[in-house]
Amino acid sequence: MIVLTGAAGFIGSALAAYLNELGHSDLVLVDDFSRPEKRRNWQTKKYRYAVERAVFPEWLKAYKKDVQVIFHLGARTDTTLMDKEVFSTLNLSYSQQLWSIAAEAGIPFFYASSAATYGDGKEGFSDEEAHLTKLRPLNPYAQSKHEFDLWVLAQPHKPPRWAGFKFFNVYGPNEYHKGRMASVAWHGYNQIRETGRIRLFRSYRAEYADGEQKRDFIYVKDVVKVLVYFLEGERPNGIYNLGTGSARSFLDLARALFSAMGQEPKVEFIDMPDSIRENYQYFTQAEMGKLRRSGYAAAFTPLEEGVREYVERYLLPEPVVW
Repeated sequence: MIVLTGAAGFIGSALAAYLNELGHSDLVLVDDFSRPEKRRNWQTKKYRYAVERAVFPEWLKAYKKDVQVIFHLGARTDTTLMDKEVFSTLNLSYSQQLWSIAAEAGIPFFYASSAATYGDGKEGFSDEEAHLTKLRPLNPYAQSKHEFDLWVLAQPHKPPRWAGFKFFNVYGPNEYHKGRMASVAWHGYNQIRETGRIRLFRSYRAEYADGEQKRDFIYVKDVVKVLVYFLEGERPNGIYNLGTGSARSFLDLARALFSAMGQEPKVEFIDMPDSIRENYQYFTQAEMGKLRRSGYAAAFTPLEEGVREYVERYLLPEPVVW
């Protein structure tokens, strides 16, 4: 059985969809299934068990001999929430518990870290292990992910195969439920549909023009292909960046959205809230050499192609899930 935590969420449900397409139906979906707005993400998937997050550690202990691999993608991801205890419980302690069971049982364990661990980016975006201690995350969510990365590296007993993935700016189908934490692609599409224009933050740094702040945007279908690549073969254990390696501006994203929607670009620049102005990231770009050295050779979807498919296949028809 293949276990997916966060299976009702964005990336978890996309991975379930891709595994189903590849012929895998012996899935164990793990999440808090009480949220009705996320039901569309998982109820049509082919799976063997759906297990509530709260009871999953005990379930895993009972069924560990039958588990082939664990993809631990579930987490509290709100970067604006300042309650450290929530993240300590859900992101750190819970992950440590699952890791420890997997290590003892010899179950391969692949988990979601985050590019938010890079903080303001002043230390660069290297995923080499020696570099990680230099990072200074900017919020409790990112700190919880960073602490788990460091804890993993310090463990004397590890699963036989393991990897952590620092997801950069993921966009694509199945993110409709994420509210303010959904991608700029999702929010931008809805702004254009409702008002005919898109709103972007002004720049407060002279070296960046308005809208030229850059992110490493990666299509969710590329993310899950990398995850399955680790499932299907022996790869070097470690923590990996998972972006495209190519930063693109928010104006590039806006133009791609307008083009996919068949409209002329109309961009409005708005003031950045004071609450985020000091810690705002103006540039993120994953260093992808480590993943490439592992043997992963597939190209990543260009921003324009990913946005077009997202809009035409999953948004314009009336939002559908993958």
